[in-house]
Amino acid sequence: MDKNRVEGEAMQLKGSVREAIGKVTGNRMTQAEGAAEKLAGRMQTKLGEAVDALRDRAKR
Repeated sequence: MDKNRVEGEAMQLKGSVREAIGKVTGNRMTQAEGAAEKLAGRMQTKLGEAVDALRDRAKR
């Protein structure tokens, strides 16, 4: 498993928490930052999945 997948999942979790805190407190900026962090984490996870797929193909 590529480290980007692990870091991406952690970033998504952190973004979800930040977004929820923003919703509870009514702070739109914190909520938007959390949503952006979730998206960045999702993209990093996808990058890790692509790297893993390439690594698997190279082994064949």
